[in-house]
Amino acid sequence: MQNKARILGAEAFGTGVIMLGGVGTAVLAPSVDALGLAFAFGLAWLVMTYVIGPISGAQMNPAVTLALWLTRRISAAHAGFAVIGQLLGAIIGGFIIWGIGRGTETFQRGSFASNGFKDHSPGRYGLGSVMVTELVFTALFVTVVLFTATRKYSISVAGVASGLTLTVIHLVTMRIDGTSVNPARSIGSAVFATSASDALEQLWVFIVFPLIGGVIAVFLFLMLDDATLEDTLLDNEVLRDVRDAADRGMDAAVDAID
Repeated sequence: MQNKARILGAEAFGTGVIMLGGVGTAVLAPSVDALGLAFAFGLAWLVMTYVIGPISGAQMNPAVTLALWLTRRISAAHAGFAVIGQLLGAIIGGFIIWGIGRGTETFQRGSFASNGFKDHSPGRYGLGSVMVTELVFTALFVTVVLFTATRKYSISVAGVASGLTLTVIHLVTMRIDGTSVNPARSIGSAVFATSASDALEQLWVFIVFPLIGGVIAVFLFLMLDDATLEDTLLDNEVLRDVRDAADRGMDAAVDAID
């Protein structure tokens, strides 16, 4: 139980720092440009990978936790305590930002850097674009994390790879939906946004689609790595039949070319 408490505490601390670094920059330093915001999120992730990586694996994102659990890298108990910690950390981080912001009379919560679509998208992107964005870029990010977590890379390599990937993702997607790719980060912002922002009403998009993106990342990982479907919790007869059929089709195509 003590080890699980350390996992919860580490994930809460790490996710809270992601909120303070990324969302805090957006809310408390509105003059910072898109490049600065992207680096705020990426560098916060990179640093926390070094700090809590040896304790909990530095997941700080329920989509990452889901993928690690599906690939049997962590137990269900580890995953559960990690997600609880992530949600607590995100809300505590948001609360700290809100508390600091209230120190000036000019502070307005507004959207509190929450994610959104249509009228609440920075670029007024529709729901379809946002759904694709969260699926694709969460899958990209989680795939990078899976490779750095499963190939015995050092923490220094893992931190740089995932941190820079998160930076690039923010540069591409901030104007689309404010960039989520992390349900905990989205929840931590939405609960402190004003009701006029519709952040809570639109929050489901930034929970559901990043999690689906995490599952897609597992399949991308299996396509690129030498791991097999049988090594994961996704193993079942239907998926094995699909994989075997695809392998036979690929073999036939290669034979035809030869």
